[in-house]
Amino acid sequence: MRLPPNFITRRQHLKTVVASLAYAAVAAEARAANQNVAYGQATLPASIRSRFIENVNGLTVHMLEAGYETPTRPCVLFLHGFPELAYSWRKVMVALAGQGYHAIAPDQRGFGRTTGWDPAYEADLTSFSTLNMVRDALALVSALGYRSVNVVGHDAGSPIAAWCALVRPDVFRTVSMMSAPFGGPPSMPFNTAGKPHPPAPPPRPGIDEELAALPRPRKYYQRYYTTREADNDMRNCPQGLPAFFRAYYYFKSADWKQNQPFPLKARTAEEMAKMPEYYVMDLHKNMAQTVAEHMPTTAETAACKWFTDDDVAVYASEYGRTGFQGGLQGYRRSLEPRNNAELLTFSGRTIDVPSIFISGKSDWGVYQTPGAAEAMRTKACTKMTGFHLVEGAGHWVQQEQPEEVSRLLTSFLRENASRI
Repeated sequence: MRLPPNFITRRQHLKTVVASLAYAAVAAEARAANQNVAYGQATLPASIRSRFIENVNGLTVHMLEAGYETPTRPCVLFLHGFPELAYSWRKVMVALAGQGYHAIAPDQRGFGRTTGWDPAYEADLTSFSTLNMVRDALALVSALGYRSVNVVGHDAGSPIAAWCALVRPDVFRTVSMMSAPFGGPPSMPFNTAGKPHPPAPPPRPGIDEELAALPRPRKYYQRYYTTREADNDMRNCPQGLPAFFRAYYYFKSADWKQNQPFPLKARTAEEMAKMPEYYVMDLHKNMAQTVAEHMPTTAETAACKWFTDDDVAVYASEYGRTGFQGGLQGYRRSLEPRNNAELLTFSGRTIDVPSIFISGKSDWGVYQTPGAAEAMRTKACTKMTGFHLVEGAGHWVQQEQPEEVSRLLTSFLRENASRI
């Protein structure tokens, strides 16, 4: 009997949905406390456990894992963003484990229960450089005994995943990027043979000065995140960390109905100011003040099933313990000349392993860097097989719509199973 071409796809989709439903059921039962995890004991199902791996590029890495019971499974490495934790992958990990994968999600350098990093604002940013973050990932999978893995990254974890695949395609055999497009490595200044460089254009104000000079003065959140005061503004915010995380996640999700993103024409102050305040802030407000103005109502909070009060408590507790500076170093490295010089080594290189991009349809992250998504699809990635904008999701796509994200990932990984 010849099966219809989409038979396997339907069956895999059903298994993914069942696994996601199983997560919800098991998580409800886990209220008695999962003693095998370092945080989230009341929310993480028994199928997820914590492990601490020592001597990982100078770190002791805390990671969550699922699907560890059966050896020789193909491995999927999940890299979170900011302000997130390994915990942000909890729903997708269970679904992928149900599909036969070993799902591992570390707290990245600067986050959560991973130790060995400097929490000071004055810390040497060399350890937080892009390529050292790649070395963290490489050292972890090596410590676990894997020669090749699939890598998935969200938000700030997306470019790290992209660099993993670009620098070590022999190890990171597929890459899935979420929310933050990767436009490619920086370009090396070059010249047409035999012709002198053209004269430098006259200096013009930077984007920060242009934003500040708008009729409604603004500032870009990434520059704000490089400032000394950003950590304290959030860590010790007047509304408290639970309210901060509740508002921050709501404001950037599909639950905030004003999130209706569209491509920006250029990286100008006028165009960037079209984005919501969580990306282009009012000049004299900090992030805690910005999101406080968009706190969801009691009814909206009660209706939010993808981000419960127990979930909020996990983030608030962990960031209350560690602060935000470790994660903020990822924004500060963009101002570090040594980091940028390192990346120029790979000028002209492309990602040549199979790749996929997933984001929420209501996520402004796809468009905040004009042209990046198009550059990713046409230049930076030579084997991009999917570009998906998920309905009903904003920035936190793997938490807002875990069933669809799991389905897309499973399909992509199965299509490229021969590479692992």
